[in-house]
Amino acid sequence: MRRAVFTICALFAVSACNNQPAAPAATPAAAPAAKKLGIRPDGDTEIKPDLSQVPPELQKVYANIDQNIDAHVDSLQKWIRQPSISNSGEGIPESAEMVKGFFDELGCQQTRVYDVGVTEYGSPGNPVVYAKCDEGAEKTVLIYWMYDTMPITQPDAWSSPPFEARLVEQAPYKKVLIGRGATNSKGPQMAQLNAFRAIKAVNGKLPVNLIVVAEGDEERMDIGLRKFVKDHPELIKDADVMLRFGGQGNSGSAGYGGGSEGCVYVELTTSGTKWGRGPTVSDIHGANKRGVDSPAWRHIKMLASLVSDDGNTPKIAGFFDGIQPITPAQDADLKRRAKNMDLKVAAENLGVARFMSDDAYEILKIQNFGTSFNLDGIWGGNMYAGGAGATLPNKVTSKHNFRYVPNMTGPEIVKKLRAQLDKNGYPDVEVKLIGDVPWAKMNSDNPIGQALKRAYEIMNIPHGELNKEYEIGGAGAAAGGYWPAYMFGNGEIGEDIAPTLPGIPIAAGGAGVGGRAHAANEYYVIEGAGKVYGLAGAEKAVATTLYAYAGKIAPAPAKPAAEKKSN
Repeated sequence: MRRAVFTICALFAVSACNNQPAAPAATPAAAPAAKKLGIRPDGDTEIKPDLSQVPPELQKVYANIDQNIDAHVDSLQKWIRQPSISNSGEGIPESAEMVKGFFDELGCQQTRVYDVGVTEYGSPGNPVVYAKCDEGAEKTVLIYWMYDTMPITQPDAWSSPPFEARLVEQAPYKKVLIGRGATNSKGPQMAQLNAFRAIKAVNGKLPVNLIVVAEGDEERMDIGLRKFVKDHPELIKDADVMLRFGGQGNSGSAGYGGGSEGCVYVELTTSGTKWGRGPTVSDIHGANKRGVDSPAWRHIKMLASLVSDDGNTPKIAGFFDGIQPITPAQDADLKRRAKNMDLKVAAENLGVARFMSDDAYEILKIQNFGTSFNLDGIWGGNMYAGGAGATLPNKVTSKHNFRYVPNMTGPEIVKKLRAQLDKNGYPDVEVKLIGDVPWAKMNSDNPIGQALKRAYEIMNIPHGELNKEYEIGGAGAAAGGYWPAYMFGNGEIGEDIAPTLPGIPIAAGGAGVGGRAHAANEYYVIEGAGKVYGLAGAEKAVATTLYAYAGKIAPAPAKPAAEKKSN
């Protein structure tokens, strides 16, 4: 499975909504004027950039960021206020045009919204936004964005309206922004855009060329992006490296993780028709339960047969076979990060009562290198809250995601699930594959990873070492999450599920922090505290990484021999 191929199966789309490239702006537009918000760029942070290592031009960029931070926050608020829910389609066309407008304003010579058409799953993909900014530089950086977000499933659980983008105090931070997409992923991405704006305002051009790809289907298994890459591989062929948005963990530490875990989605359906018992044509009156079997209760029993009593361990034969053990280097990094992790604070930020274990090391290990079988949702029969309404459903469906790691594959997991259902006495239960994103292992000890490390050094952000071994994780936070690394990278991937092209080095990371992705009260830190930077610090880290990659920052000063020996 190891190969240096660029599995670009999922990135692009079929036909363009705009057939002509956008004309470049005469001069880069400054950040939009904003009302006075009184944002403190440094917040209550204990760490500061080491300006002695920052060249004068970049120091001017830092100053521009600080001077315009109110406008930068205002831009983020406006973007959050635009819904972009891929599962329902709400605000998707408007959001795509909004992203295009960002890069028109930046002065990119080519910007276009692509209509991807019908995907391999038989459903239309959401538009992909493409931009290319030729700055006359020697190196080109590919920037990946997702502009879509999850839906609002529990509006009453939000402390403020999810599309209001309200600034609130949330200990230990004086200002965080609450809103859907705040951390996943409009906050970190706006930090990138604001950094680009600041650099162009100071210098007139960026130190690198940019290629930007923004998808609207990340929450739908990248179905449109996959089509886009298949149809337009030539659009990203000039990229030398890829810098993915990222940030710090709640302890302040950061990483380089350009890889990704695998994730396969399935739906399970129990019906009276397939079972041969219970209602077959439609739901019937609930009073009939006295004499009629229930597909709903059968479905519940079926689900319980697939997991341990606590719901935390899959009971599927062969599920864990062949899992690649973590390496000594990975284990050492986990132990280092665990020392700086406060599980109580992490749980509060995530919005959970507690983790499965009180051992930070164990939680980091399972979150970064473990597996899971989740029940995402279940439906059937009377779905209306409150009141009565006696119903005996004729079918019940549940949605699930399996998170998986090397050397597991999505198809093998689905095959083993099917076999286990048959063995448990549920041959009638239907298994529908919704989508599969394979794991991808990336070597972060590459030119863009080295530039990110240099940024961490200058910004005084706690960080680990670059990984010469291929791995899927490396982020600073105790959280999993897939992204389409398998489409871009030059590492090892779990499955060939798309056309492949030569890959490029990837790094993912940065400053700043957010939390509660996919949950109520999703947030992004605006004014940092302790070892966590706010929005201004996140923007400075982006700018510093680009300058480092462009060779405009001197190497780190050599450590004294005694210090080297102690490390």
